[in-house]
Amino acid sequence: MSKLSKQEKSWILYDVANSAFTMLISTTIPIFFRSLAEQQVSATTASGIWALSTSAAVLILAISSPFLGALADYNGMKKKVFSVFLAIGVIGLLALSFTGNWIAYLILFVLTRIGYSACNIFYDSMLVDVTADERMDRISSYGYALGYIGSCIPFTIGIVLILVRPFGLSTQTATQISFIITALWWVGLTVPLLKNVHQTHYLEKRDNQLSHAFSRVGATLKKIRKNPSLLYFIIAYFCYIDGVYTIISMATTYGGEVGISSSSMILALLLTQFVAFPCAIFAGRLAEKIGTLKVIRASILVYCGICLFAYQLDQSWEFWVLAIVVGMAQGGIQSLSRSYFGRIIPKNESNEYFGFFDIFGKFADFFGPLMMSFCAFIFGSSTYGILGLLILFIIGYILLRKIPEAKE
Repeated sequence: MSKLSKQEKSWILYDVANSAFTMLISTTIPIFFRSLAEQQVSATTASGIWALSTSAAVLILAISSPFLGALADYNGMKKKVFSVFLAIGVIGLLALSFTGNWIAYLILFVLTRIGYSACNIFYDSMLVDVTADERMDRISSYGYALGYIGSCIPFTIGIVLILVRPFGLSTQTATQISFIITALWWVGLTVPLLKNVHQTHYLEKRDNQLSHAFSRVGATLKKIRKNPSLLYFIIAYFCYIDGVYTIISMATTYGGEVGISSSSMILALLLTQFVAFPCAIFAGRLAEKIGTLKVIRASILVYCGICLFAYQLDQSWEFWVLAIVVGMAQGGIQSLSRSYFGRIIPKNESNEYFGFFDIFGKFADFFGPLMMSFCAFIFGSSTYGILGLLILFIIGYILLRKIPEAKE
């Protein structure tokens, strides 16, 4: 870390900042929702409703992300738009701390998720502003790695509060306080990025920025269609990241449905963070030696095995094994996808391209939970949705094989 520039370190710190909220999305937030919703609906219905709300959040942002990205490409706009959605995300998370109604909770979650996800569009695109192409794999990997380990700090404090319940706190109050702690962590570690990271690649400002941003979205789509390697990668990314995001967002809901206790799931997912920390760094170093695409393809094969194992999961120890293996593959596939895409796009239009990168990721995040929700409502169990994720991983792997190795 001592060899990194101030801009690189500040950029990495935001991964530490927002990863704390990522932990809540996959653990405490859905578990707290289940405790509220199951007072009025069945466990299966609660799983389906949660999946639908997750899909709604990502669908809204997926539709708007290319335009938001195109708007942020103009000089001085990137951090301004980033700051607006940061405020939406943090205020939404604080509001979640003060509601006990499950319907209001769902609405606030959708708003918070939109703010968090929109920030990631502009944050990811800042990678091209803080480092050179040959360092992107390493810097992106450091971001995910330190994000995994750093997110454990506010999360662990929150879990201790929930389990110990000091000063006579109820479980609900302790959970809500953990949301406040995460919001403060999110804001505090974002300050270095706002202070030290500057937009170095941009388009010059113009009078008709809004209309021009809309027109650029269509032009960029044409550019992507004419670039086979970029097109293959984006479609492949849609398929395999669908499975990755769905496993992250639906892990505790799925585990609860098959009978795994909440405490076992939370501790197992905390272990995932510790395993992912060194594995993400290792993936970045390995990519520098053998090629980024090879490491991504290997990670996809690991996820295929994860799907097969998860399909028959019905015991706590199996959930722990799954958590470890997910940790080994998760950091590499996410960080290297981000850095590889950052290398193959025009730098002065990075926000717009990352907007499309995000729209494919968000539609993936929409489609996966929707598939799980469909299985929960139609078959009475979301287990069959796991097999659908397996198919998507296989399609992603096949498409990545079509990209020439020379494109590294």
